[in-house]
Amino acid sequence: MPPIETALPLLILWAVAGYLLGSIPFGVVLTRALGLGNLREIGSGNIGATNVLRTGNRPAAALTLLLDGAKGAVAVLLARAMAGEDAAQLAGLMAFVGHVFPVWLGFRGGKGVATFLGIMLALSWPVGIVLCLTWLIVAFSARISSLAAITAAAASTIWIMILVQGQMFGLGVVLTLLVFWTHRTNIARLRAGTEPKIGQK
Repeated sequence: MPPIETALPLLILWAVAGYLLGSIPFGVVLTRALGLGNLREIGSGNIGATNVLRTGNRPAAALTLLLDGAKGAVAVLLARAMAGEDAAQLAGLMAFVGHVFPVWLGFRGGKGVATFLGIMLALSWPVGIVLCLTWLIVAFSARISSLAAITAAAASTIWIMILVQGQMFGLGVVLTLLVFWTHRTNIARLRAGTEPKIGQK
């Protein structure tokens, strides 16, 4: 274990790296590159895959989902390989923060679901796979992306306790709370019965 005076700069470095990776707005980049318009002026204005789907371009939405997940996973895997588990968890957290508050978009980003799942897959693939399956089951049965997201987030800490004996539990709790916070307006619409289904504009 490196001494504190060495570890702290490393943690700061990976926090910054994780944030910068997470802040890459793939949804905005792809929609512009493919001539699909300004994503901020489409649907909810969100930069994630669900809103990209509202352009009618499913491949673009799928690629956005993949890339948004990958940036969280890459942040974790690089930090783990070069600086250890603490740096990996911090980089993952900051990748999520970067997606939600990207410096390139005036700190107005997405809701972080794909990035959250990518982080979980990289930190613990069994936990990540179960959460992806949870998201898919709810998304395909209820056809409501936000419900799938908050269900997967709510389940994350339970599966962390079961599958990895509480390791990364603290990070799981923080990320779960952040997912619920980014979906606060969706939760209000779910309670009111007005939340749109997947694919609706």
